[in-house]
Amino acid sequence: MSQSNQAVITMKPETDAPVVVTPMQMLDRALERGADMATLTKLMDLQERWEANQARKAFDEAMSSAKAEIPVILKNREVDFTSTKGRTNYRHEDLAEIARTVNPILGRHGLSYRFRTSSNINEPIAVTCIVSHRLGYFEENTLVGPRDDSGNKNSLQQVGSTLTYLQRMTLKAALGLAAAADDDGRGASQKTDPAYVASDEDIALLREKIVAAGANEKAICERIGIANLDCLPAAKLDSVTAGVLEYARRRAARQEATNG
Repeated sequence: MSQSNQAVITMKPETDAPVVVTPMQMLDRALERGADMATLTKLMDLQERWEANQARKAFDEAMSSAKAEIPVILKNREVDFTSTKGRTNYRHEDLAEIARTVNPILGRHGLSYRFRTSSNINEPIAVTCIVSHRLGYFEENTLVGPRDDSGNKNSLQQVGSTLTYLQRMTLKAALGLAAAADDDGRGASQKTDPAYVASDEDIALLREKIVAAGANEKAICERIGIANLDCLPAAKLDSVTAGVLEYARRRAARQEATNG
């Protein structure tokens, strides 16, 4: 067993039971014996790695326990309006409903989350969800998207709408959450219905592809006859994604030809 990566394990002669000697205990012994600075530095580095590994293990265990307790999130909001494109009707869970469901469970297991945002002028909006454990280990999940210019939103409302959407999506992705229609089923479609709206996760990934391709989300929505990308029917997801990827390929080819 390598002493540089693992704590030293010794055996009690009387019981043969394994005893774990932590790097901190090794450091204490080294100090008592007057070890040189090089040895002490190595032991301090080993202690830091050991603590980081313990924190990661605690995080994984807490996440596993929390996920086992988190129920399916109810879709508590309904979007229903009619425009020149026709009627738009779908349900989704808002950020408040997700927080109400998961916060008490995460707290019991020493977990918390926060968001970091970036909204520079003329750039896509980025939101990072950071899930942390009380011992210090954390993991991040980032999504980017354009400003939501659907409807009659002003510039600040466009940013706010996208931020809320990306916060909801990054948190769901970080925790591996699933959502279901509320119990009364009013206005909810079935997954077998070809007009059923694509999942939030699929739409978020499609938005990333649109931004990466340099395509125009609004133009895409107008072409396929929907008010905004959140209304995209699941049956059209594959064809729209393929179109975006083809657009990116042709755009790259034109740029290569121009540079050549």
